[in-house]
Amino acid sequence: MASREAQNCASMEEVRAEIDRIDQALVELICERFAYVDRAWQLKSSPADARVPWRIQQVIDRVRAHAENNDLPPELVEALWRQMIGWFIQYEEERLQPKSKE
Repeated sequence: MASREAQNCASMEEVRAEIDRIDQALVELICERFAYVDRAWQLKSSPADARVPWRIQQVIDRVRAHAENNDLPPELVEALWRQMIGWFIQYEEERLQPKSKE
C-alpha cells in the first residue's frame, strides 16, 4: 500500500490505514532489532554482560538526538526505548543464566 502524508488524509479511515501500515513496519523493524539482540546474548558470557550502562546511555542519547532532529518529543522516544531495552536486557539475562543440572 502506498503511503499518504498525514495532512493528506481526508478521513479517520485513511488515518487509521496509515497508522496500521506504520505499525506493521515498526513490528518488522523491531523483529530485525530482536534478531541482533538474540545474537548478542550468544556472544556474551554471563548475565552481568547483558546490562551495560554506558551502552544503554549511548543508545538513549542517540535516539533522543534523532527525535529532536525530527521534531519528535525526545521524552517519548526515550520512554519507548527504555522500555524496549529493559525487555531485551531481561531476555538476555534469562538466556545467560547457567542451566541447572537436575
